[in-house]
Amino acid sequence: MGGLRQVTASFVVPGPSGVAIRSSLKGLTVQDETVLRQVGALLGSLACRDLKARCAAGLDHDGEQWARRKRALTGNSSSRWAGSITKATHDQWALARRGQLAHLHSLRAGVETIRNRLSQPVGAKGAKGAPGGYRSRREWFAKSRRLHVLEDRLEGERADWEAGRVRVVRGGKKLLRTRHHLQAAGLTEALWRLRWEAERWFLQADGESGKRYGNETIRITPGGEVSIKLPAPLAGLANAPHGRYVFSCRAVFRHRGGQWADRVAANCAVAYRIHYDVDRGRWYVTASWQNPRVRTVPLETARAGGLAGVDMNADHLAAWRLDEHGNPVGEPRRFGYQLDGTAQHRDAQVRHALIRLLHWTARHGLALAIEDLDFAADKTREKHGRRKRFRKLISGMPTARLRARLVSMAAELGVTVVAVVAVVAVVAVVAVDPAYTSRWGAQHWQKPLTTKARRTTRHDAAAVAIGRRALGCPIRRRTAPPPHDRSDRVGHRTVLAAPGVLGREGPRPRVPGPRTRSVGAGRGAKAGDQCAHNRSGHTAEHESWHQDSLPLSL
Repeated sequence: MGGLRQVTASFVVPGPSGVAIRSSLKGLTVQDETVLRQVGALLGSLACRDLKARCAAGLDHDGEQWARRKRALTGNSSSRWAGSITKATHDQWALARRGQLAHLHSLRAGVETIRNRLSQPVGAKGAKGAPGGYRSRREWFAKSRRLHVLEDRLEGERADWEAGRVRVVRGGKKLLRTRHHLQAAGLTEALWRLRWEAERWFLQADGESGKRYGNETIRITPGGEVSIKLPAPLAGLANAPHGRYVFSCRAVFRHRGGQWADRVAANCAVAYRIHYDVDRGRWYVTASWQNPRVRTVPLETARAGGLAGVDMNADHLAAWRLDEHGNPVGEPRRFGYQLDGTAQHRDAQVRHALIRLLHWTARHGLALAIEDLDFAADKTREKHGRRKRFRKLISGMPTARLRARLVSMAAELGVTVVAVVAVVAVVAVVAVDPAYTSRWGAQHWQKPLTTKARRTTRHDAAAVAIGRRALGCPIRRRTAPPPHDRSDRVGHRTVLAAPGVLGREGPRPRVPGPRTRSVGAGRGAKAGDQCAHNRSGHTAEHESWHQDSLPLSL
C-alpha cells in the first residue's frame, strides 16, 4: 500500500461564476455595418498599441503605468473605451503568462522523463507506472539528441519567464501561421485577410452598475434597441445625441432573456461584445455578467438521497444510480457522443449528452458524482512514447470543457454536482479523486454485477466506484461469509477486522432467546472460555488425564 498515491477528499463543486448569452444582429443596414467596421478597426489599432506597451513593461508594470496607458488612449477614444482596452490587454497578457508557465512545466516533465529512460539499460522494463528503458540503441540515440533540444528550449522559456517576456499575437497565432498555408486551409488571400482583420477588431465594453441599462458604452434597452458610444475621431458618424449611434436592428436574447431583462431593468452591470462571423457573414452580440456568490450545498446533504456515479470515456458517459449506502440500483445508463468533426459539432455532442444525463438525474432527484480529471501531465509524447493512439485518445477527451459545461448546465436546471470533486443546487455535482476508480471498479464490481441478462462493462463498474467514493464508502465490496462448516477450503475472507478492533478474537455475541430446548453453543457457564474447549494452544489440551479402574464386581 505504500506505493499507492494518496486519494484526496471529495467536495461539492461551486456554481458557475458568470453567464454569457448571444444574439444575432439581424437587419443591419450598409451604414450600420460601415460604422461597426470603422469603430472596430480604430479601437483594434489602439488595442494593438496598448498590448505592445504592456508586453514591453513586463514584470515592472504597476498601477501608475496602467494609468498612463489609459490616459494615452483616452484622447483617441473615450475614458470608458480606454478602460475596456487596457483591461482586455492585461487579461491577454496574464493568459499568455499562464500558458508560458504550463509550457515550462511540460518541457521540464519531458526532460526529466527522457533523462530517466536514458539512465536505464536498453530494453529495461518499467515499474510502478514509470516507463523503462528505450527499446533499441537507435531509439536511445534519437532521444539523447532530443534531450539536448528540449534542454535548450527549457533554458529559453525559463529566461523568458524570469524576465517577464511573453509572445502574444492579436488575432491568434494559429490564424497568423495559416497565412503561409492558404491552400492547405482552403482559403484565398482575400478571405484570410478578412478573417485576420475581423479577429483584430475591438468592440467590447465592460458593464457599470448604476448606469443606465448597465452599460454606457454599448447599450441595449429592454426593447432590444442597440446603440454605441462612438470614439472621438468618429463622432461625426453619430445619429443620436451625445455622440451615440443607434442601429436599425433589434437584439433578442432567446436563451436566459428573462434574466438579462431583469438585470437591464435594474441597471445592473452587463458587459457586451460585438463580433463578426466571416463564414456566415453575420454580426453577433454577446452579453455577459457575473453571478453572485452562493453558498454551496453541504456534502452530507448531497449524499443524503443517494447519487449517480458518472465515468467519462472517449465516446460515452457511463452512469449508475447508487443509494445512500453505496449499493447499485437499477440498470446502468450510457449517454453517447462523437468527438469528431468541427469544434462546434463536438461541443454540440457534449451538450446533448450532458442534457440527457441531467434530465435523467433530475427525474430521480439524485446528485451527480464525477471524476476530477486532468490529463495535462499525460498528453506528452515523452511519457507514452510510441503509444500514439492512446495519446490521441486522451488528448481528444474534453475534460475541462465537459466539467465546465456540466456545472453551468446543472446550475441552470437546478442540479447539484458532486465531484469526487463537485455540487451545485437541487441535483448536486460532487467531484472525486480519479485515482484507481477504473482498476478497482473492475476488480470488485464488474463480475458481481454481471448477470445472464446484463453484461457489465469496465466503465459501468468504474461509475459504481466513483459513486461509492463520493458517498464516502470504500470501493471494495463486502464479501460473502464462509460456508456453514468449519472448513477453510474456500479461503479466508478478503475483508478482515483491523488489529485494533476490540473483541475480534472473542466469542460471538449472545442472541437473546433459546434456539433449542437444550443450552446452545456459546451460552453455557463456560461460554467464551477458550481453555474449556479442546483448542490448539490452550491449557485444556495439555492437562494430565487418566482412566479410572473399572470395579471387579461388574
